[in-house]
Amino acid sequence: MDRKIKKKTWTPRKIAWIAGGVILVAGIIYQIGFADHRSTMNVEQDRLSVATVKTGEFTDYILVSGQIEPAQTFYLDAVEGGMVAEIVRESGALVDVGDTILMMANSNLQLDVMQRETMLYEQINNLRQTRLFLDQNDLSQQGQLAEIDYQISLLEPQYKRFKELHEKKLVSDREFEEVKEQYEYNLKRKELTYASYRSDSIARSYQLQQLRQSENRMNASLDGVGNILNNLVIKAPISGQLAMEQIEVGQAINSGERYGQIDVLDEFKVRVPIDELYLPRIGQGLKGKFTLSGVDHELEIMKIYPTITNGRFEVDMKFTGESPQGIRRGQSVRIRLELGDSEQSLLLPTGGFFKDTGGNWVFVLNSSGNAEKRNIRLGRKNPEYYEVLEGLVEGEKVIVSGYENFGDNEILNLN
Repeated sequence: MDRKIKKKTWTPRKIAWIAGGVILVAGIIYQIGFADHRSTMNVEQDRLSVATVKTGEFTDYILVSGQIEPAQTFYLDAVEGGMVAEIVRESGALVDVGDTILMMANSNLQLDVMQRETMLYEQINNLRQTRLFLDQNDLSQQGQLAEIDYQISLLEPQYKRFKELHEKKLVSDREFEEVKEQYEYNLKRKELTYASYRSDSIARSYQLQQLRQSENRMNASLDGVGNILNNLVIKAPISGQLAMEQIEVGQAINSGERYGQIDVLDEFKVRVPIDELYLPRIGQGLKGKFTLSGVDHELEIMKIYPTITNGRFEVDMKFTGESPQGIRRGQSVRIRLELGDSEQSLLLPTGGFFKDTGGNWVFVLNSSGNAEKRNIRLGRKNPEYYEVLEGLVEGEKVIVSGYENFGDNEILNLN
């Protein structure tokens, strides 16, 4: 008797189809919810520069180039123009105060000086004539007073005698009146003449004072005019090294023209141009240092020139100690200029990545040997390090070379 065969519910084929469907659904769910959809790129690790984030002392400084200059320079400007008649000291020579450097000639200036001296002498003579007239007038008035006193000295005894005789009726009234009138007339005349002399003396004293002041000014002017020709002989105002432009005998130098300078070689300074970006952070007293022949030398900003030219301003820095031996004018030095105090920070070495990311993100190596994009925040910068504020921890490795070839990829597969 035939037996009915039951159809199997879970056939291998059915199981295979179900398993395939489950795998397909699981794959879809994984791709939707769990798979990494970030774009990737294969990169050869040998072509990358990788740096390790570390904790250390961050010094806020910039590197600038400065030029050695004498601490004191005296510029030579022509007070009077003329033709170079003789060159006594050549450029580069060491000069002492008062040493003659150049001798110039100017015939027009000499003629002008002579005319001005003549005019001043005439004015001085006129002043002296006026003073002589005042003195003579004073002597004349004194003579008048002396004459009046003499007449009074003669008339006074006669008047007293006639007065006694008149009282005794020994002289007539007319004789007594004549003597009395002469005596009183001279007394009145003395009073008026003395009042006039006193008034004239006050005015004369003021006039003589003005005349003396005018004469002193004219004599000073005369000395000044005489010294004008001395300006044609150029002498060293200070001791130092002479530096002049190329000057030849017979060459014309105009008034006010700068033809050289004298540098004092006992002390030096450093003139440093700095990018205008740092102007708000630069102040007097900031320190800097440079190395010369294996020895560190410290500098300090002593003067700031805030005028900006071609995107830069300049500062003068002085040596806090003695100037280095063997240093020369015009020599260039590389200075580490500190902008703030040092402090402990998380540090990331500088690199070409910054120009591509602006410091907003970097590629950080993960445990699988790849590099993934991560947002960060950087603070201050010096030529060696960035100050890390957020996004990185000590010991992580970061690609610091340029990112220009990575496009918008977020994962780098390092080979």
